[in-house]
Amino acid sequence: MQTSFFNGINILEFGAKGDGVADDTEAIQAAIDLTAKRGGGRIFFPYTRGGYRIARPASEPSRAQLVIPPGEHNILLEGEMPCRILNAYMVRPPVPEMGISQGTGFPMRTDNTRLFSDWDAPEEHDPGARPWSLLGCVEGSSLAGKFSTGMVSIRNLEFRAKLNTDLMYPTQSAANLQNVSRINIQDSQFCLTCNIGDYESGKELLPNPCHTAGLIASGDQNDNNVLRNVAVQGFRYGFVLGEHVVADYLYVHNCEQGIVFHDASHVSTIQHVVAQHDQKILAAAETDLFGMRKGPCYVEIGSIDFEPGGPRYRPAVSNMTHGVWDPENRLHGSLRYHMGYPPGKDWFPCEGGRFFRIRPFAE
Repeated sequence: MQTSFFNGINILEFGAKGDGVADDTEAIQAAIDLTAKRGGGRIFFPYTRGGYRIARPASEPSRAQLVIPPGEHNILLEGEMPCRILNAYMVRPPVPEMGISQGTGFPMRTDNTRLFSDWDAPEEHDPGARPWSLLGCVEGSSLAGKFSTGMVSIRNLEFRAKLNTDLMYPTQSAANLQNVSRINIQDSQFCLTCNIGDYESGKELLPNPCHTAGLIASGDQNDNNVLRNVAVQGFRYGFVLGEHVVADYLYVHNCEQGIVFHDASHVSTIQHVVAQHDQKILAAAETDLFGMRKGPCYVEIGSIDFEPGGPRYRPAVSNMTHGVWDPENRLHGSLRYHMGYPPGKDWFPCEGGRFFRIRPFAE
């Protein structure tokens, strides 16, 4: 196949179908491998209504369906337009007093450029093990983060990990970039192939025994991690972060732990977070999660706007219990919070956080 690299690789011209039926794994992997071999470049995903189906099972040692190979290359995965952020975040029951006689359902949208998995990953209950993921890389030997890859950027793409509706929790993560030294992610999201609940079926997201995450950022001693307008939904952990993170406008919905820091001896800063129905919004990792050591976490968060859910809201697993979960007092820094709905309520329960300043936004 003749390929012009002036604008990178157009994945449709490289053999992918994007019809939501054909297995596009081989074409996308071939494009990634070729781009890595030439030292880097752009892989462009035109918008299609069907999306790009990733069906090939993940394999050792990466445990990823799509693998970024080792090397000092600089790879950009880019969709056609910025993602419209996040699907429904609760199961809405009938509300007769408001004239709503039936429970509402929300069809999955088709207006983002998306890659989706329909592979059933094995269950992995060891928090220290490498998680199965849709996108990932192999473990290297550089620094504490065991980096193998120089830089990966993602723009305008949605990654959907499979939600098996017989289980009602995902067994794979969306993107595991812990062994990439530098990441830059913009206008993208990491979610599930189904919504987190449906009133008619009576099903909703359940507690997850698997240690899955929406986005796992670079491990310790990374160079830089920049995130802008990025969303996660439906995983046990939403964002798993370390040091040198600079983020602006993070969305995190329906996660048991929304934003988890394992170690951040160099300061990480997040300008604004929108958190809807997360059991714990900000947490310090309770173990060496995915093999990344836990340590002190120096974190500054400008503002968190949240809705907590409550007894009549579903999924029950993502009703909020804590704004900050830091029983070992490893967080250092500050945040401001605001409850968007119901408005005006000053409620942000915390566990630990002795070295972390927590105050209402209006203060």
